[in-house]
Amino acid sequence: MADPLRLYGLRALVTSGASGIGEAVARTLVKHGAKVLAVDSANSGAEQHFRSVKGIDGLSTNLVDPSKMAALVEDAAKRLGGIDILVAEFPLLVKAPLADGDAELGALLERRASLVGEICDAALPHLKKSPAGRIINIGFLRSLFGEDGSDAFAAAERDLAEFTKELATKIGEFGITANYIQPGAIMTPASREAFRKNMALRDFCIQKSAARRLGEPVDIAKVALFLASDDSAFVSGTGILVDGGRSG
Repeated sequence: MADPLRLYGLRALVTSGASGIGEAVARTLVKHGAKVLAVDSANSGAEQHFRSVKGIDGLSTNLVDPSKMAALVEDAAKRLGGIDILVAEFPLLVKAPLADGDAELGALLERRASLVGEICDAALPHLKKSPAGRIINIGFLRSLFGEDGSDAFAAAERDLAEFTKELATKIGEFGITANYIQPGAIMTPASREAFRKNMALRDFCIQKSAARRLGEPVDIAKVALFLASDDSAFVSGTGILVDGGRSG
């Protein structure tokens, strides 16, 4: 039986942590003993959101400018007393589901790569001091790509996989692991809005899942817990699909 406090004493920085997948991850990590700083956008109200949650502090800040990531990490390290776990979640901010050939995709991938790259680089000095440094990158939601967005989604997934593999190779000698989680169609606030505008997309996502349902943020959080814990000490540079057995 897994230790219910397997993360006791560890300190986690979770970006986009006040809603959706990020919030589920933050609450799951603290439930298992970690001390968590859940960072979200400047207008997220993260401080108030977690005011009554023991073990989680919220912080509202700039999460769209890569040049701000170094300062964010230093602030987080001071607040937490160090960083053992970094969960990098930078969700898509789109007004409509992406399709194959969408000109917006390239810019989104470039910005995400810059954000993740900067925050990982800034966190490395702190992770090197940890006996169990962990980096967990969260991929784009399948539910934010339209029915005709399979190639675009594959490109996004491939981009994240290549980045994480390269990162793992670079940091492995320090005992730090780097992995990513690739979500399927997960019911987050962003997905809910997309489905509200396009019920056919919701039905499409459900039909493509072997589980015949949409995923929940906690489905991602449970995998993040595994990757954050000592159970995954020999797992690095890889990705875990959490998509209910999606086909196509």
